[in-house]
Amino acid sequence: MSMQSGRVDGKVALITGGASGMGEAIATRFVREGASVVIADMDASRGKALEERLGLQARFMPLDVRSEGDWNSAVNEVERQFGPLSILVNCAGILKESSLEYTTPEEYRLLTDVMQFGVYLGMRAVAPSMRRDGGGSIINISSTAGIVGYPQTFAYTAAKWAVRGMTKAAALDLADGKIRVNSIHPGNTNTPMIQCNDYSVEDVPLKRNASAEEIAHLALFLASDESLYITGAEHVIDGGFTAY
Repeated sequence: MSMQSGRVDGKVALITGGASGMGEAIATRFVREGASVVIADMDASRGKALEERLGLQARFMPLDVRSEGDWNSAVNEVERQFGPLSILVNCAGILKESSLEYTTPEEYRLLTDVMQFGVYLGMRAVAPSMRRDGGGSIINISSTAGIVGYPQTFAYTAAKWAVRGMTKAAALDLADGKIRVNSIHPGNTNTPMIQCNDYSVEDVPLKRNASAEEIAHLALFLASDESLYITGAEHVIDGGFTAY
């Protein structure tokens, strides 16, 4: 009886924020489809539990996405254990609801450090490894808050718009190395850190939130060779909300 090969067989993926929510769903799907997966997160308890659940194809690695040293160490360790990186998913994120006038400089820096500066550091750290491997796929998790504006999420929205722009610039800079860079823009998704945008499911044409697994389906497509001609693009998955 022949075994069906997975859609990312033999690929090596690093997923930030990989211990829970969308990151956990993406890690789980990638392992199921044949990839070796590094679960990068600051939550060691959840990360190690997921590593144990996913088996030999998964490794937990502590990583603060704001630290250049952490990124360099992580990439070196991934290459030592698995080989060159094929896939990076920048999924680490935090959400604090606050309007412009009530967002403190400290809060603004925290959110943009994690979700903007961390994405920059990650893309920069993995690019040499992907070049050595002859190419790769970088997937940046943004949000519908990177497509339209939302009230009460000033710093979060600023970071997610930045991710959209950085994705396009990086796609142009890295194309000569056959490194594709795309962004995913989920609407409200049922995760522990639900993106609390100011709308209810009644405002969504499909009348429901997304599941984390549905985001993982899209990430899998962008990570696989099925999307080799797609780069520099934003992929909205929001049940039609931004179609209005």
